[in-house]
Amino acid sequence: MNRSRLNILFETNAGLAGLILRAPIGLILAAHGAQKLFAWFGGYGLEGTGQWMASIGMTPGYLMALLAGSAEFFGGLALVLGLVTRPAAAVAAFTMLVAIFTVHISNGLFMSNNGYEYALTLLIALLAIVVQGAGSLSLDKLIANKLNR
Repeated sequence: MNRSRLNILFETNAGLAGLILRAPIGLILAAHGAQKLFAWFGGYGLEGTGQWMASIGMTPGYLMALLAGSAEFFGGLALVLGLVTRPAAAVAAFTMLVAIFTVHISNGLFMSNNGYEYALTLLIALLAIVVQGAGSLSLDKLIANKLNR
């Protein structure tokens, strides 16, 4: 991969706001992914989440749980660190889009009815991160600075 393509991957248009947006979103995603992957924080782990996903028609359930959990957990960690932030946010945004249309859309907007408002909020925040990048306090910014020397 040449230097200009790497610059596109790591450059950022955000200042401190990048950290303010991506750190809590990353922590939330990582926690949700840990529920799916490791049964932490009251989650059901891969087996239980996979069974549930299969029950709603997302088959093979175990693989779907692995993919969703990995996107959330590892993508969330990447967001916290500000490392490969745009791809991590894009994959997590896609995961939220799938969650909206497979689980929440039929329940309406509001979370009190298991609606899609929370997943939509995460989706919009993740899209903002895709557009602006990680921000000035990130590993991406350090890498971009080294690439531009």
